[in-house]
Amino acid sequence: MRKKIVAGNWKMNTTVPEGVELAKAVVAKSVEVPAGVGLIVATPATHLCPVAEVVKGTRVELSAENCADKEKGAYTGEVSAAMVASTGAQWTILGHSERRQYYGETDEKLVEKVKLALANSLKVILCVGENLEEREAERHFEVVKTQTENVLFQFTAEEMASIVIAYEPVWAIGTGKTATAEQAEEIHAFIRKVLADHFGKKVAADMTILYGGSCKPSNAKELFAQPDIDGGLIGGASLKADDFIGIALAF
Repeated sequence: MRKKIVAGNWKMNTTVPEGVELAKAVVAKSVEVPAGVGLIVATPATHLCPVAEVVKGTRVELSAENCADKEKGAYTGEVSAAMVASTGAQWTILGHSERRQYYGETDEKLVEKVKLALANSLKVILCVGENLEEREAERHFEVVKTQTENVLFQFTAEEMASIVIAYEPVWAIGTGKTATAEQAEEIHAFIRKVLADHFGKKVAADMTILYGGSCKPSNAKELFAQPDIDGGLIGGASLKADDFIGIALAF
């Protein structure tokens, strides 16, 4: 039975004190969520150490929003996978559409990032997804297949056990648009088939695939009812503990 997960990506929001209070509120409300649902908060790098203290010993896990593609050295402003792991975080998000779009992250760079994350015992939420232009040109399957193959096919079946995929329809992030449950399920099932063709049915069946496009308490139940949607990577709605836990309660 693959893991159900709801992960909150705070992005560049909250000061450290605000983030600590938000994490406390999530921990307090986490008791309402069914035992089989994993809860993760992904915070800015500045928040990792204090939030690690808040979530320590609770069911809420901690993630970074990114890590560097280099091990260490003269890379001013970068945060390495080892640094992330040393804060107490267990996860990192990699390849988010905003990183690809605004900071030119390539699949080649992401392979290096995933390697370093796994080498430092971090689990990875790897994001894939198409933008509006690609969706309208009906290239969404091709784009998602290429991103999945370019990055994940560089890893072994054993390593895949430490990776979760998040499908982001980029055209539905922060736009108020949401992929229909059927559109989302179609891509999730397709990703699982791409994995099965390369790694075999077991890896594909065990892979947690999250939906990452304007998921809210109001639409989470319909999305999570789909057979291949195993949870969500939540943006704006993760900045309010009630909304974030409300989404987790959709299970």
